[in-house]
Amino acid sequence: MKYSDIVRLVETDPVVRTLLEMPIALRLGYTGLDGSPRVIPVVYLWDGAAFIFASPASAYKVKSIAARPEAAFSLDVGPGPTAAEARVKISSSLGLPVVDYAPIAVTGRGTTSIEICSGIPQIHLEMARRMIGDDRKLKDWADGHVERDNDWAIISLTPTHISVCDFVSRFPPTAELGP
Repeated sequence: MKYSDIVRLVETDPVVRTLLEMPIALRLGYTGLDGSPRVIPVVYLWDGAAFIFASPASAYKVKSIAARPEAAFSLDVGPGPTAAEARVKISSSLGLPVVDYAPIAVTGRGTTSIEICSGIPQIHLEMARRMIGDDRKLKDWADGHVERDNDWAIISLTPTHISVCDFVSRFPPTAELGP
């Protein structure tokens, strides 16, 4: 899949758009410094070209990503009532029946890049606002971060592969078998 096709999919697919609009974390998969796989939820934004997230520069994930910039990600909601609104929206967009027992997921792989900045980046506050929703709680959260961490890493995850699974009309791809 070409990068332009990935961006077009992210910008136009109803499943992807719905998940991007929801206040859910992106699950980031990366390889730790010890060689073990890791997964951690991160608040993020899609900027039209990459998934952007931030972290204190001293965080383990930042050091690990700097050493091995390949990463994987998932945006997903499981079955049940918490994702009911998303399922109705997606089903009506695609002309499919509403299936409340199936997960909805966007998964992929990509390459990361890191930019170090001084102080908590404004974009991180925007990401957190999307997840927290309440300005008072956001202020309390931000005050705690500002006191703890001076240098921050802004991490861009540029997708190189993406799959959309609604488990009604689209399922996980078959294994990619190489030579």
